[in-house]
Amino acid sequence: MTPRRWNMKNSAMQIHPIRSQRDYERAVARIGQLMSAAPETAEGEELDVLATLVDAYEGKHYVVDAPDPVVAIQFRMEQQGLTRKDLEPMIGSRARVSEILNRKRNLTLEMVRRLKFDLGISADSLIGSATGTAHDYAYARSAHKAHSARELTTKRMATAASRGKKAVGP
Repeated sequence: MTPRRWNMKNSAMQIHPIRSQRDYERAVARIGQLMSAAPETAEGEELDVLATLVDAYEGKHYVVDAPDPVVAIQFRMEQQGLTRKDLEPMIGSRARVSEILNRKRNLTLEMVRRLKFDLGISADSLIGSATGTAHDYAYARSAHKAHSARELTTKRMATAASRGKKAVGP
């Protein structure tokens, strides 16, 4: 025998889509009022529906970026009272640990595996966001400058060659 389902037509519940911040705030306030509702009751069903609507609204309007890998490592170090020296078996030499924590070098796959296994940090946190880090942008900027410098040197050499002079290097 299936349990009697709640019928929205016989309820005073007014459910509608959450389209604005005001709607969201009202729904959250109503959820607070319904938190002690028993399952399989009109209030329990209203709580389920509102929770689903709020979850969908939050998923669309409050996107949480992936954590920065260095911040994730530092957080775990703080939690467990670890020092940089404690990271050496997972990351490598003292210099390598410094490079990672100062964002001068990215984690390798092997480092991610060791940190995940030894410290219990999720691989998603260690891989970071796909949007790039400050290190990635700095690297791209310096690569662009190096490329521009090579182009400039090539042009200078070509111009000097066409004038019959010896070009001076970079």
